[in-house]
Amino acid sequence: MGDSAYSFSLTTFSRTGKLLQIEYALNAVANGRTALGIAAVDGVVIATDKKFASALVEGEDVSKVEAITDSSGFVYAGVGPDYRVLVRKARKSAQAYFREYRETKPVGQLVKSTASVMQEYTQSGGVRPFGVSLLVAGIDGDGVPRLFQVDPSGAYFGWKATAIGKNYVNAKNFLEKRFQDDMELEDAIHTALLTLREGFEGEMNGHNIEVGVVSKSDGKFRLLTPEQIQDYLDEAN
Repeated sequence: MGDSAYSFSLTTFSRTGKLLQIEYALNAVANGRTALGIAAVDGVVIATDKKFASALVEGEDVSKVEAITDSSGFVYAGVGPDYRVLVRKARKSAQAYFREYRETKPVGQLVKSTASVMQEYTQSGGVRPFGVSLLVAGIDGDGVPRLFQVDPSGAYFGWKATAIGKNYVNAKNFLEKRFQDDMELEDAIHTALLTLREGFEGEMNGHNIEVGVVSKSDGKFRLLTPEQIQDYLDEAN
């Protein structure tokens, strides 16, 4: 009996010690649009490809980069509806923290609580793993820019720069060559756009790319407008 006999069970390990449904969830992530993040000395940038299958799609209401607290945000690769559930749960968790302590939930705790939700869905009957990986960008009260990745298994990692989704291997290799420890936020935004361009099919513009940034100067997470993104793309050209 091979591993395939265990492929439909979430809660049963295969003979080789794998939970195959989690591996299949990671395949769903690898088929998603590329997303990436870079932690600079004075902020963090997260960016993703928001290209639609048809030019007839009205994309103004579709958002892949979401603010969770005033100082942190998410981006994802994988299954969009699953992402909406995690965003809603993270916002409720952050609001509950604020009601109790009257301060913004630290990004590290936000990552841990979101990872715990994802982990619960790997050992419960009647459910399936979330088909998304998240990149979480934020600045804690100590002023240190932070970038985390959370996977469907509930595992989470801190990164200086990373990529998820389709073409993530090439994107990571590109980031490894470009990243510098003293990189500033403006340079990080340019590097993020250049990295996305490496695997982008067609022409990038302010409407098919989403970029979120959090700056150490004000500690606020914000989305760049299409006009601002286009200005960065024009500078790169």
